[in-house]
Amino acid sequence: MNHVPTTSDELLRFLDHLGIANSTVHHPQVMTVEENKRLGIETPGLHSKNLFLKDKKGGLWLVVAHQDCPIDLKSLRKRLSLGNLSFASSDLLFEVLGVQPGSVTPFAVFNDKAGRVTLVLDKTLADGALVSFHPLINTQTTTISGSDLLVFLHAVAHEPIIIDFTTAPEI
Repeated sequence: MNHVPTTSDELLRFLDHLGIANSTVHHPQVMTVEENKRLGIETPGLHSKNLFLKDKKGGLWLVVAHQDCPIDLKSLRKRLSLGNLSFASSDLLFEVLGVQPGSVTPFAVFNDKAGRVTLVLDKTLADGALVSFHPLINTQTTTISGSDLLVFLHAVAHEPIIIDFTTAPEI
């Protein structure tokens, strides 16, 4: 990586610069959706699970889906007309998105200045009144609106592919 990863404070200042209303809660470190639920961390809105994947041609994908949405990689690759998908390494995650496992978030595309990652966003989150994600670190959760998430993604040149994961893929 030829740049230093953004800090959560820098990200929050960028959201403010864009005029995106946000609120951030500090909490104990959480690595997974399940751990967050078990600890009972209270943050408003919808929450996500975030998968950093690579395809067989080396393409990188960040899938951001509602926390309770099952993600079947075989079905997802068919929806996206891709070959096999697999989880990318934590080294590649840090190199491209500047975050560690457990801190993966759609906000991390802020660090992908080269535009290597394609973001796949669950329609439920895009349409959400409030959505909450780690601001590049898993000891905080930041809440914005789903429409403001789209504003942020546009501002960092990562227009998402929006998929309705509640419907079956077309065959």
